[in-house]
Amino acid sequence: MRMLVVDAFTDRPFAGNPAGVCLLEEAADPAWMQRVAAEMRHSETAFVRPVGEEFELRWFTPTVEIALCGHATLASGHALYETGTVPPDRPIRFRTLRSGVLTVTRADGGALAMDFPAAPPERVDEPEGLAAALGATISWVGRNAQPDLLARVADEAAVRALAPDIAALARLDVRTVIVTAPAAPGSRHDYVSRVFAPAVGVDEDPVTGSAHCALAPYWSAELGRDDLLGHQASARGGDVRTVVRGDRVSLVGHAVTVLDGTLRG
Repeated sequence: MRMLVVDAFTDRPFAGNPAGVCLLEEAADPAWMQRVAAEMRHSETAFVRPVGEEFELRWFTPTVEIALCGHATLASGHALYETGTVPPDRPIRFRTLRSGVLTVTRADGGALAMDFPAAPPERVDEPEGLAAALGATISWVGRNAQPDLLARVADEAAVRALAPDIAALARLDVRTVIVTAPAAPGSRHDYVSRVFAPAVGVDEDPVTGSAHCALAPYWSAELGRDDLLGHQASARGGDVRTVVRGDRVSLVGHAVTVLDGTLRG
């Protein structure tokens, strides 16, 4: 079957977040999908199967199946358009097991737009050990239903300087720990973030679409604007434009294929 590796949330190879995209023709055994994801070793590998006019979509880290993944959804949409599986003027409807229907459409400038459920965090008491694990002073902590923790720190420099204790973060009862701050003055970005997800086998995720379902409503409320540009400041880095529309968030980004081949396993 056809297998692609797509760098998501970037317009150039070897940046953004790489995802495997496996284009299935029929249903596959979940245990086999998990083995493929472990072989690929990307933070997520997506498995896409046509079902009528829609597509079934599932995501696996190297260790577990997850409920929602933004960058691998962007990569899957890109793969379906680039391979000619879906005409360029047709929206793609992905049917998922735990996150409902997700839609991908073409946007301006060659980008793709994804319609995702918003996951706004609600303020909570700072979990014991979080500041020590991050090695940073935290000014605000929220939690959503994913469950993700969102921790705000002083500034962009603090986000970039993080060298967290990953083992300590893994002991927290959350899917991801999202650390964020306003972008530096004069930046073209509105906010920056980094995302750590050791609980699902990913110490640090390069660019995390699903985390922006929490970041977008938080920063839109803070900054008083629905249309924002976020930057995930990992070593690879990537940009996510976020547009809040009620209880949904549009996540907009580019993607580029870096490998296109045949999976034999």
